[in-house]
Amino acid sequence: MATQDGSEEVIMETEAKSKEAEAEAEAELGECAEKGEAEALSDAGNATTQDSSISNGDNIDEKQEMVDLKIIWNKIKYDLKIPVDSTGAKLKESIHSLTGLPPAMQKVMYKGLLPEDKTLREIKITNGAKIMVVGSTINDVLAVNTPKEVIQQEVKAEENKKEPLCRQKQHRKVLDKGKPDDVMPAVKGTKERLPTVPLSGMYNKSGGKVRLTFKLEQDQLWIGTKERTEKVPMGSIKNVVSEPIEGHEDYSMMAFQLGPTEASQYWVYWVPAQFVDAIKDTVLGKWQYF
Repeated sequence: MATQDGSEEVIMETEAKSKEAEAEAEAELGECAEKGEAEALSDAGNATTQDSSISNGDNIDEKQEMVDLKIIWNKIKYDLKIPVDSTGAKLKESIHSLTGLPPAMQKVMYKGLLPEDKTLREIKITNGAKIMVVGSTINDVLAVNTPKEVIQQEVKAEENKKEPLCRQKQHRKVLDKGKPDDVMPAVKGTKERLPTVPLSGMYNKSGGKVRLTFKLEQDQLWIGTKERTEKVPMGSIKNVVSEPIEGHEDYSMMAFQLGPTEASQYWVYWVPAQFVDAIKDTVLGKWQYF
């Protein structure tokens, strides 16, 4: 019996140690499992944070208000989607990407020459708007024999040598008729964009009534009289000169040089002063080199 009791004690002691070892092993496994879950949760949290930051970046772009435009250059139409808060200068860069036409060589028009410092929202450009682009490549510029810049400088030099235009006999006979009754109102000391309607009520060199219509989509200037309408490509106009009318400085006299010499100038009298700069910019553009 003693032997049996001793054996039983040994067996019970062994079983107790075995159970204790199992308990320790389970505890270690539990700690490892908790650590693994914690690390997994940490990794998942990091991944969530990264994904969230990427998503937020995308959402910022998606929230920008975009506008769809039709860009027309050289009789080719291009579709362009651009943020409505982009400036005119940024639009020119996008047009460069589409057409290969450098921004400095672009004359961009939307109801007149597009200002570079204003946003499309400020200019009130909306979806589907047609943007006209006029411009020549460097090769086109180099191919021209007589640069417009040279012509403009020569004309300016000649003007400085002469007496004021409004005192010259050829102009006095028209100006002495007085201001036309139906001429458009003028505002001195201001600059405005071209109106959406033709400029009318003015005189030409012969004293007849003349109106100017700026067809931006065709890049043409229409000079209309009672007898006919002359459709002149803006690119063919070599220069535009103007001078305020003495005693009526809110109006100007203006000449469009249609050929290589001053003899080809087409004179228009009583042009409202606020539109003079807009006319020059629209016809010649600020980028012209020829």
